[in-house]
Amino acid sequence: MTSVHPTLSLVIPIYNEAETIPELYQRVKAVLDRLEQPTEVILIDDGSHDHSLKLIRDLHQSDQRFCYLSFARNFGHQVAVTAGLNFARGEAVVLLDADLQDPPELIPAMIELWQQGYEVVYGQRTHRHKENWLKRFTAYGFYRVLRYLAEVEIPTDTGDFCLMDRRVVKVLNAMPERERYIRGLRAWVGFRQTAIPFEREPRFAGEVKYTLRKSLRLAINSIIAFSRVPLRLSTYLGLFAAGLALLMIILVLYWRLFEPNSHLTGYAIIAIAIFFLGAVQLLCIGILGEYIGRIYEEVKGRPLYTLREVAGFDPAPPNPNL
Repeated sequence: MTSVHPTLSLVIPIYNEAETIPELYQRVKAVLDRLEQPTEVILIDDGSHDHSLKLIRDLHQSDQRFCYLSFARNFGHQVAVTAGLNFARGEAVVLLDADLQDPPELIPAMIELWQQGYEVVYGQRTHRHKENWLKRFTAYGFYRVLRYLAEVEIPTDTGDFCLMDRRVVKVLNAMPERERYIRGLRAWVGFRQTAIPFEREPRFAGEVKYTLRKSLRLAINSIIAFSRVPLRLSTYLGLFAAGLALLMIILVLYWRLFEPNSHLTGYAIIAIAIFFLGAVQLLCIGILGEYIGRIYEEVKGRPLYTLREVAGFDPAPPNPNL
């Protein structure tokens, strides 16, 4: 790595992206060659099972602007982004996905807005090309539900693709929480922020890494991390169930006293009431379990990630997770 202190750092998490890395390099290199600022590119291998790490090593050998971290196992996309932020040395840091759905060609425009005084410049999707209707519908609904529930205003239709000033990165690095939702934390820290619209292209190659299960987990994590509404919902459901139970007591007494031959006094209504109350209880226990599970993860105090290999940092920056 060059000894010149970089003005710009690019952080790119990589997980089984061997098919996209050559094209990623060409497009990122084309952008870097046009920039006047000294730049470093931090590639984070998130425990890939293909030959992504070998390609990353080769990039580092051929272009010293590219440095890399290699996790000892797969820790997840948000943790990979966090590791990149821990090691980034630039006065501005750009987060970019390796699948090229977020165009590197927007980086110069982000830098211009940063130079105008914005501390956060995030990409906002205006259209999603070649995504099925279910994906578009669920994404549209999720961002708006999250914005309604969250205690901070999280912009809709945004991902991790953004540029952040060094002051913002320092605040994010100082946050100790483990279940990280970077785009939510980015909104929480404040500072002067603006959007840059773009149309999201389809993945260049390879398989989608955010499966339905991972997307659902990220959605639950984001809501739990930035909203207490689910806890209040369990309280409201409990009050509703208590009120309904009181009403049922009154109705059953009425039927027993004044309409003893009514079919509503049989086992059916009792079974319905039991199933309903059981469902409410299980839902409330599940909500509490989500919050308690996060408390459990926080108090264990384990490092967010472990590193198997680091190259391109001279001297190596301090790493709070080692």
